[in-house]
Amino acid sequence: METEQRQPIPVLQNQVVVFSKNYLPLARINIKRAIVLLVTGQAETLAFSSTQHWEVRSPSIVLQVPDHIRLTGSNPERHWKAPPVNRREVFRRDRHSCQYCGSTKRLTLDHVIPRSKGGTHTWDNVVTACEKCNSAKGDRLLHETSMVLKTKPKSPMHPAIAFAENFWQEQHRAES
Repeated sequence: METEQRQPIPVLQNQVVVFSKNYLPLARINIKRAIVLLVTGQAETLAFSSTQHWEVRSPSIVLQVPDHIRLTGSNPERHWKAPPVNRREVFRRDRHSCQYCGSTKRLTLDHVIPRSKGGTHTWDNVVTACEKCNSAKGDRLLHETSMVLKTKPKSPMHPAIAFAENFWQEQHRAES
């Protein structure tokens, strides 16, 4: 019977979580980028109880790279604006399903408050709807129909905030 030997993952393929100066998890980056940030003094090591370190060697330096680092510079948060309201982005936000019945077939866009009644083409008024639901709703307001939205339409979240929410949820699941 042969024993299967696992090959270790090459160190340079690991990922590091980057936190902002105020400890907001921003993103996962590759270890090469983390090394540059640490060596240039743009980041520092963060030690959590579960922190793992990888040893990276060069001819002149041995570096312990943690799986969590924190930016040290007073770099102002980048300005981020919501993407334009368009088909692709609305479908992505609504996970390619009708917000009235849940169907994933023959999708269109629907204005919750119809444009003919003063509705705007904004994130909080446009949803994904299948052709059948869009036709059934027609040019009416929701209270004039028996239809109910599955989720309230809203503008997409800043990518750093979305990453932070996912990061903390993963940490919570890992502790449970």
